[in-house]
Amino acid sequence: MLSDLAFHLAERGWRVEVVTSRQRYGDAAAGLSPRESVQGVAVTRVWSTRFGRTFLPGRAVDYATFYASAFVALFRKARRETVIVALTDPPLISVVAALAAMLRRATLVNWTQDLFPEVAEALGMRALRVLRGIRNWSLRRARTNVALCESMAARLPNAVVIHNWADASLHPVGDLHDRFIAGYSGNLGRAHDASTMLEAMRALRDDTAIEFLVTGGGAQLDVLRNERLPNVRFAEYAPRERLSESLSAVDAHLVTLLPSLEGLAVPSKFYGILAVARPVLFAGSANGELARIINAHDCGMVVESGDGAGLARCIRALATDPERARAMGQRGRSLYEAMYAPSIAMAAWERVLT
Repeated sequence: MLSDLAFHLAERGWRVEVVTSRQRYGDAAAGLSPRESVQGVAVTRVWSTRFGRTFLPGRAVDYATFYASAFVALFRKARRETVIVALTDPPLISVVAALAAMLRRATLVNWTQDLFPEVAEALGMRALRVLRGIRNWSLRRARTNVALCESMAARLPNAVVIHNWADASLHPVGDLHDRFIAGYSGNLGRAHDASTMLEAMRALRDDTAIEFLVTGGGAQLDVLRNERLPNVRFAEYAPRERLSESLSAVDAHLVTLLPSLEGLAVPSKFYGILAVARPVLFAGSANGELARIINAHDCGMVVESGDGAGLARCIRALATDPERARAMGQRGRSLYEAMYAPSIAMAAWERVLT
């Protein structure tokens, strides 16, 4: 998302610089170049420790050293005419950005991909609620807080909604398959409902007309792997240039979100699924944002989190009615073009930044 926006703005004549780390997401020892120009965007990669994501105390140290280095970089670079856009990974980077913006009299815009520490609290880490005060200060300091959906915007001051998007090149590849394939693509993290998916997989294990394809990784992937179900296959993350083929390799896509995280996060895989004209099978809150969109536009099916039997029935219903599945996918693609295409989001971002 950040790359797409930065490259678009640079192409449109904006002066864009990104402050980031020298690590890769899954490779703490990557040692990327401290400075680089990428498609007209100046990239500054600041120093931090490199313990990596798997060792939590070390990860906290990585965050702390990145915060310090990022603050120094922002303080040196920002001017009164600067707009600083702060994302939400690592958590509380908005606080660092707000402090730099205040001292340099720059403008702050927070791009809220998820709400921390509320997400952590919802996942059981309630002690982190003490961080809300300083986070709220950074939200109040911002000229604008960009939220991903209306329910998230309702929790933020000075909020505007700009939906995420999918790669502009995404398109359907091929048609539905002889054997119905239900897929899950992307990160299966702590915010997602693996247990409802697993219950549906178990219920359908003896149905030879249906199989599951799980593509990607995440903290809960081993929960599915360890079951060794005969109807479930696994694949690695697909490179971006093959994403259309990867997302089109299934007949319907599973999307899950724990109900306690409704309004705190939005599964961005939703937009890619619409872009390749596949139905969405959503397990989460039936009163949540994605459920309302899916039901209003009939581009998929919704079950409550925990209803694995209901999810299995939905999958069977689409497997036995391919025309219905195809029509849902086409309605999803039309919705994507009308509301969630990258050009729509980019225009909205330019209005905010202007």
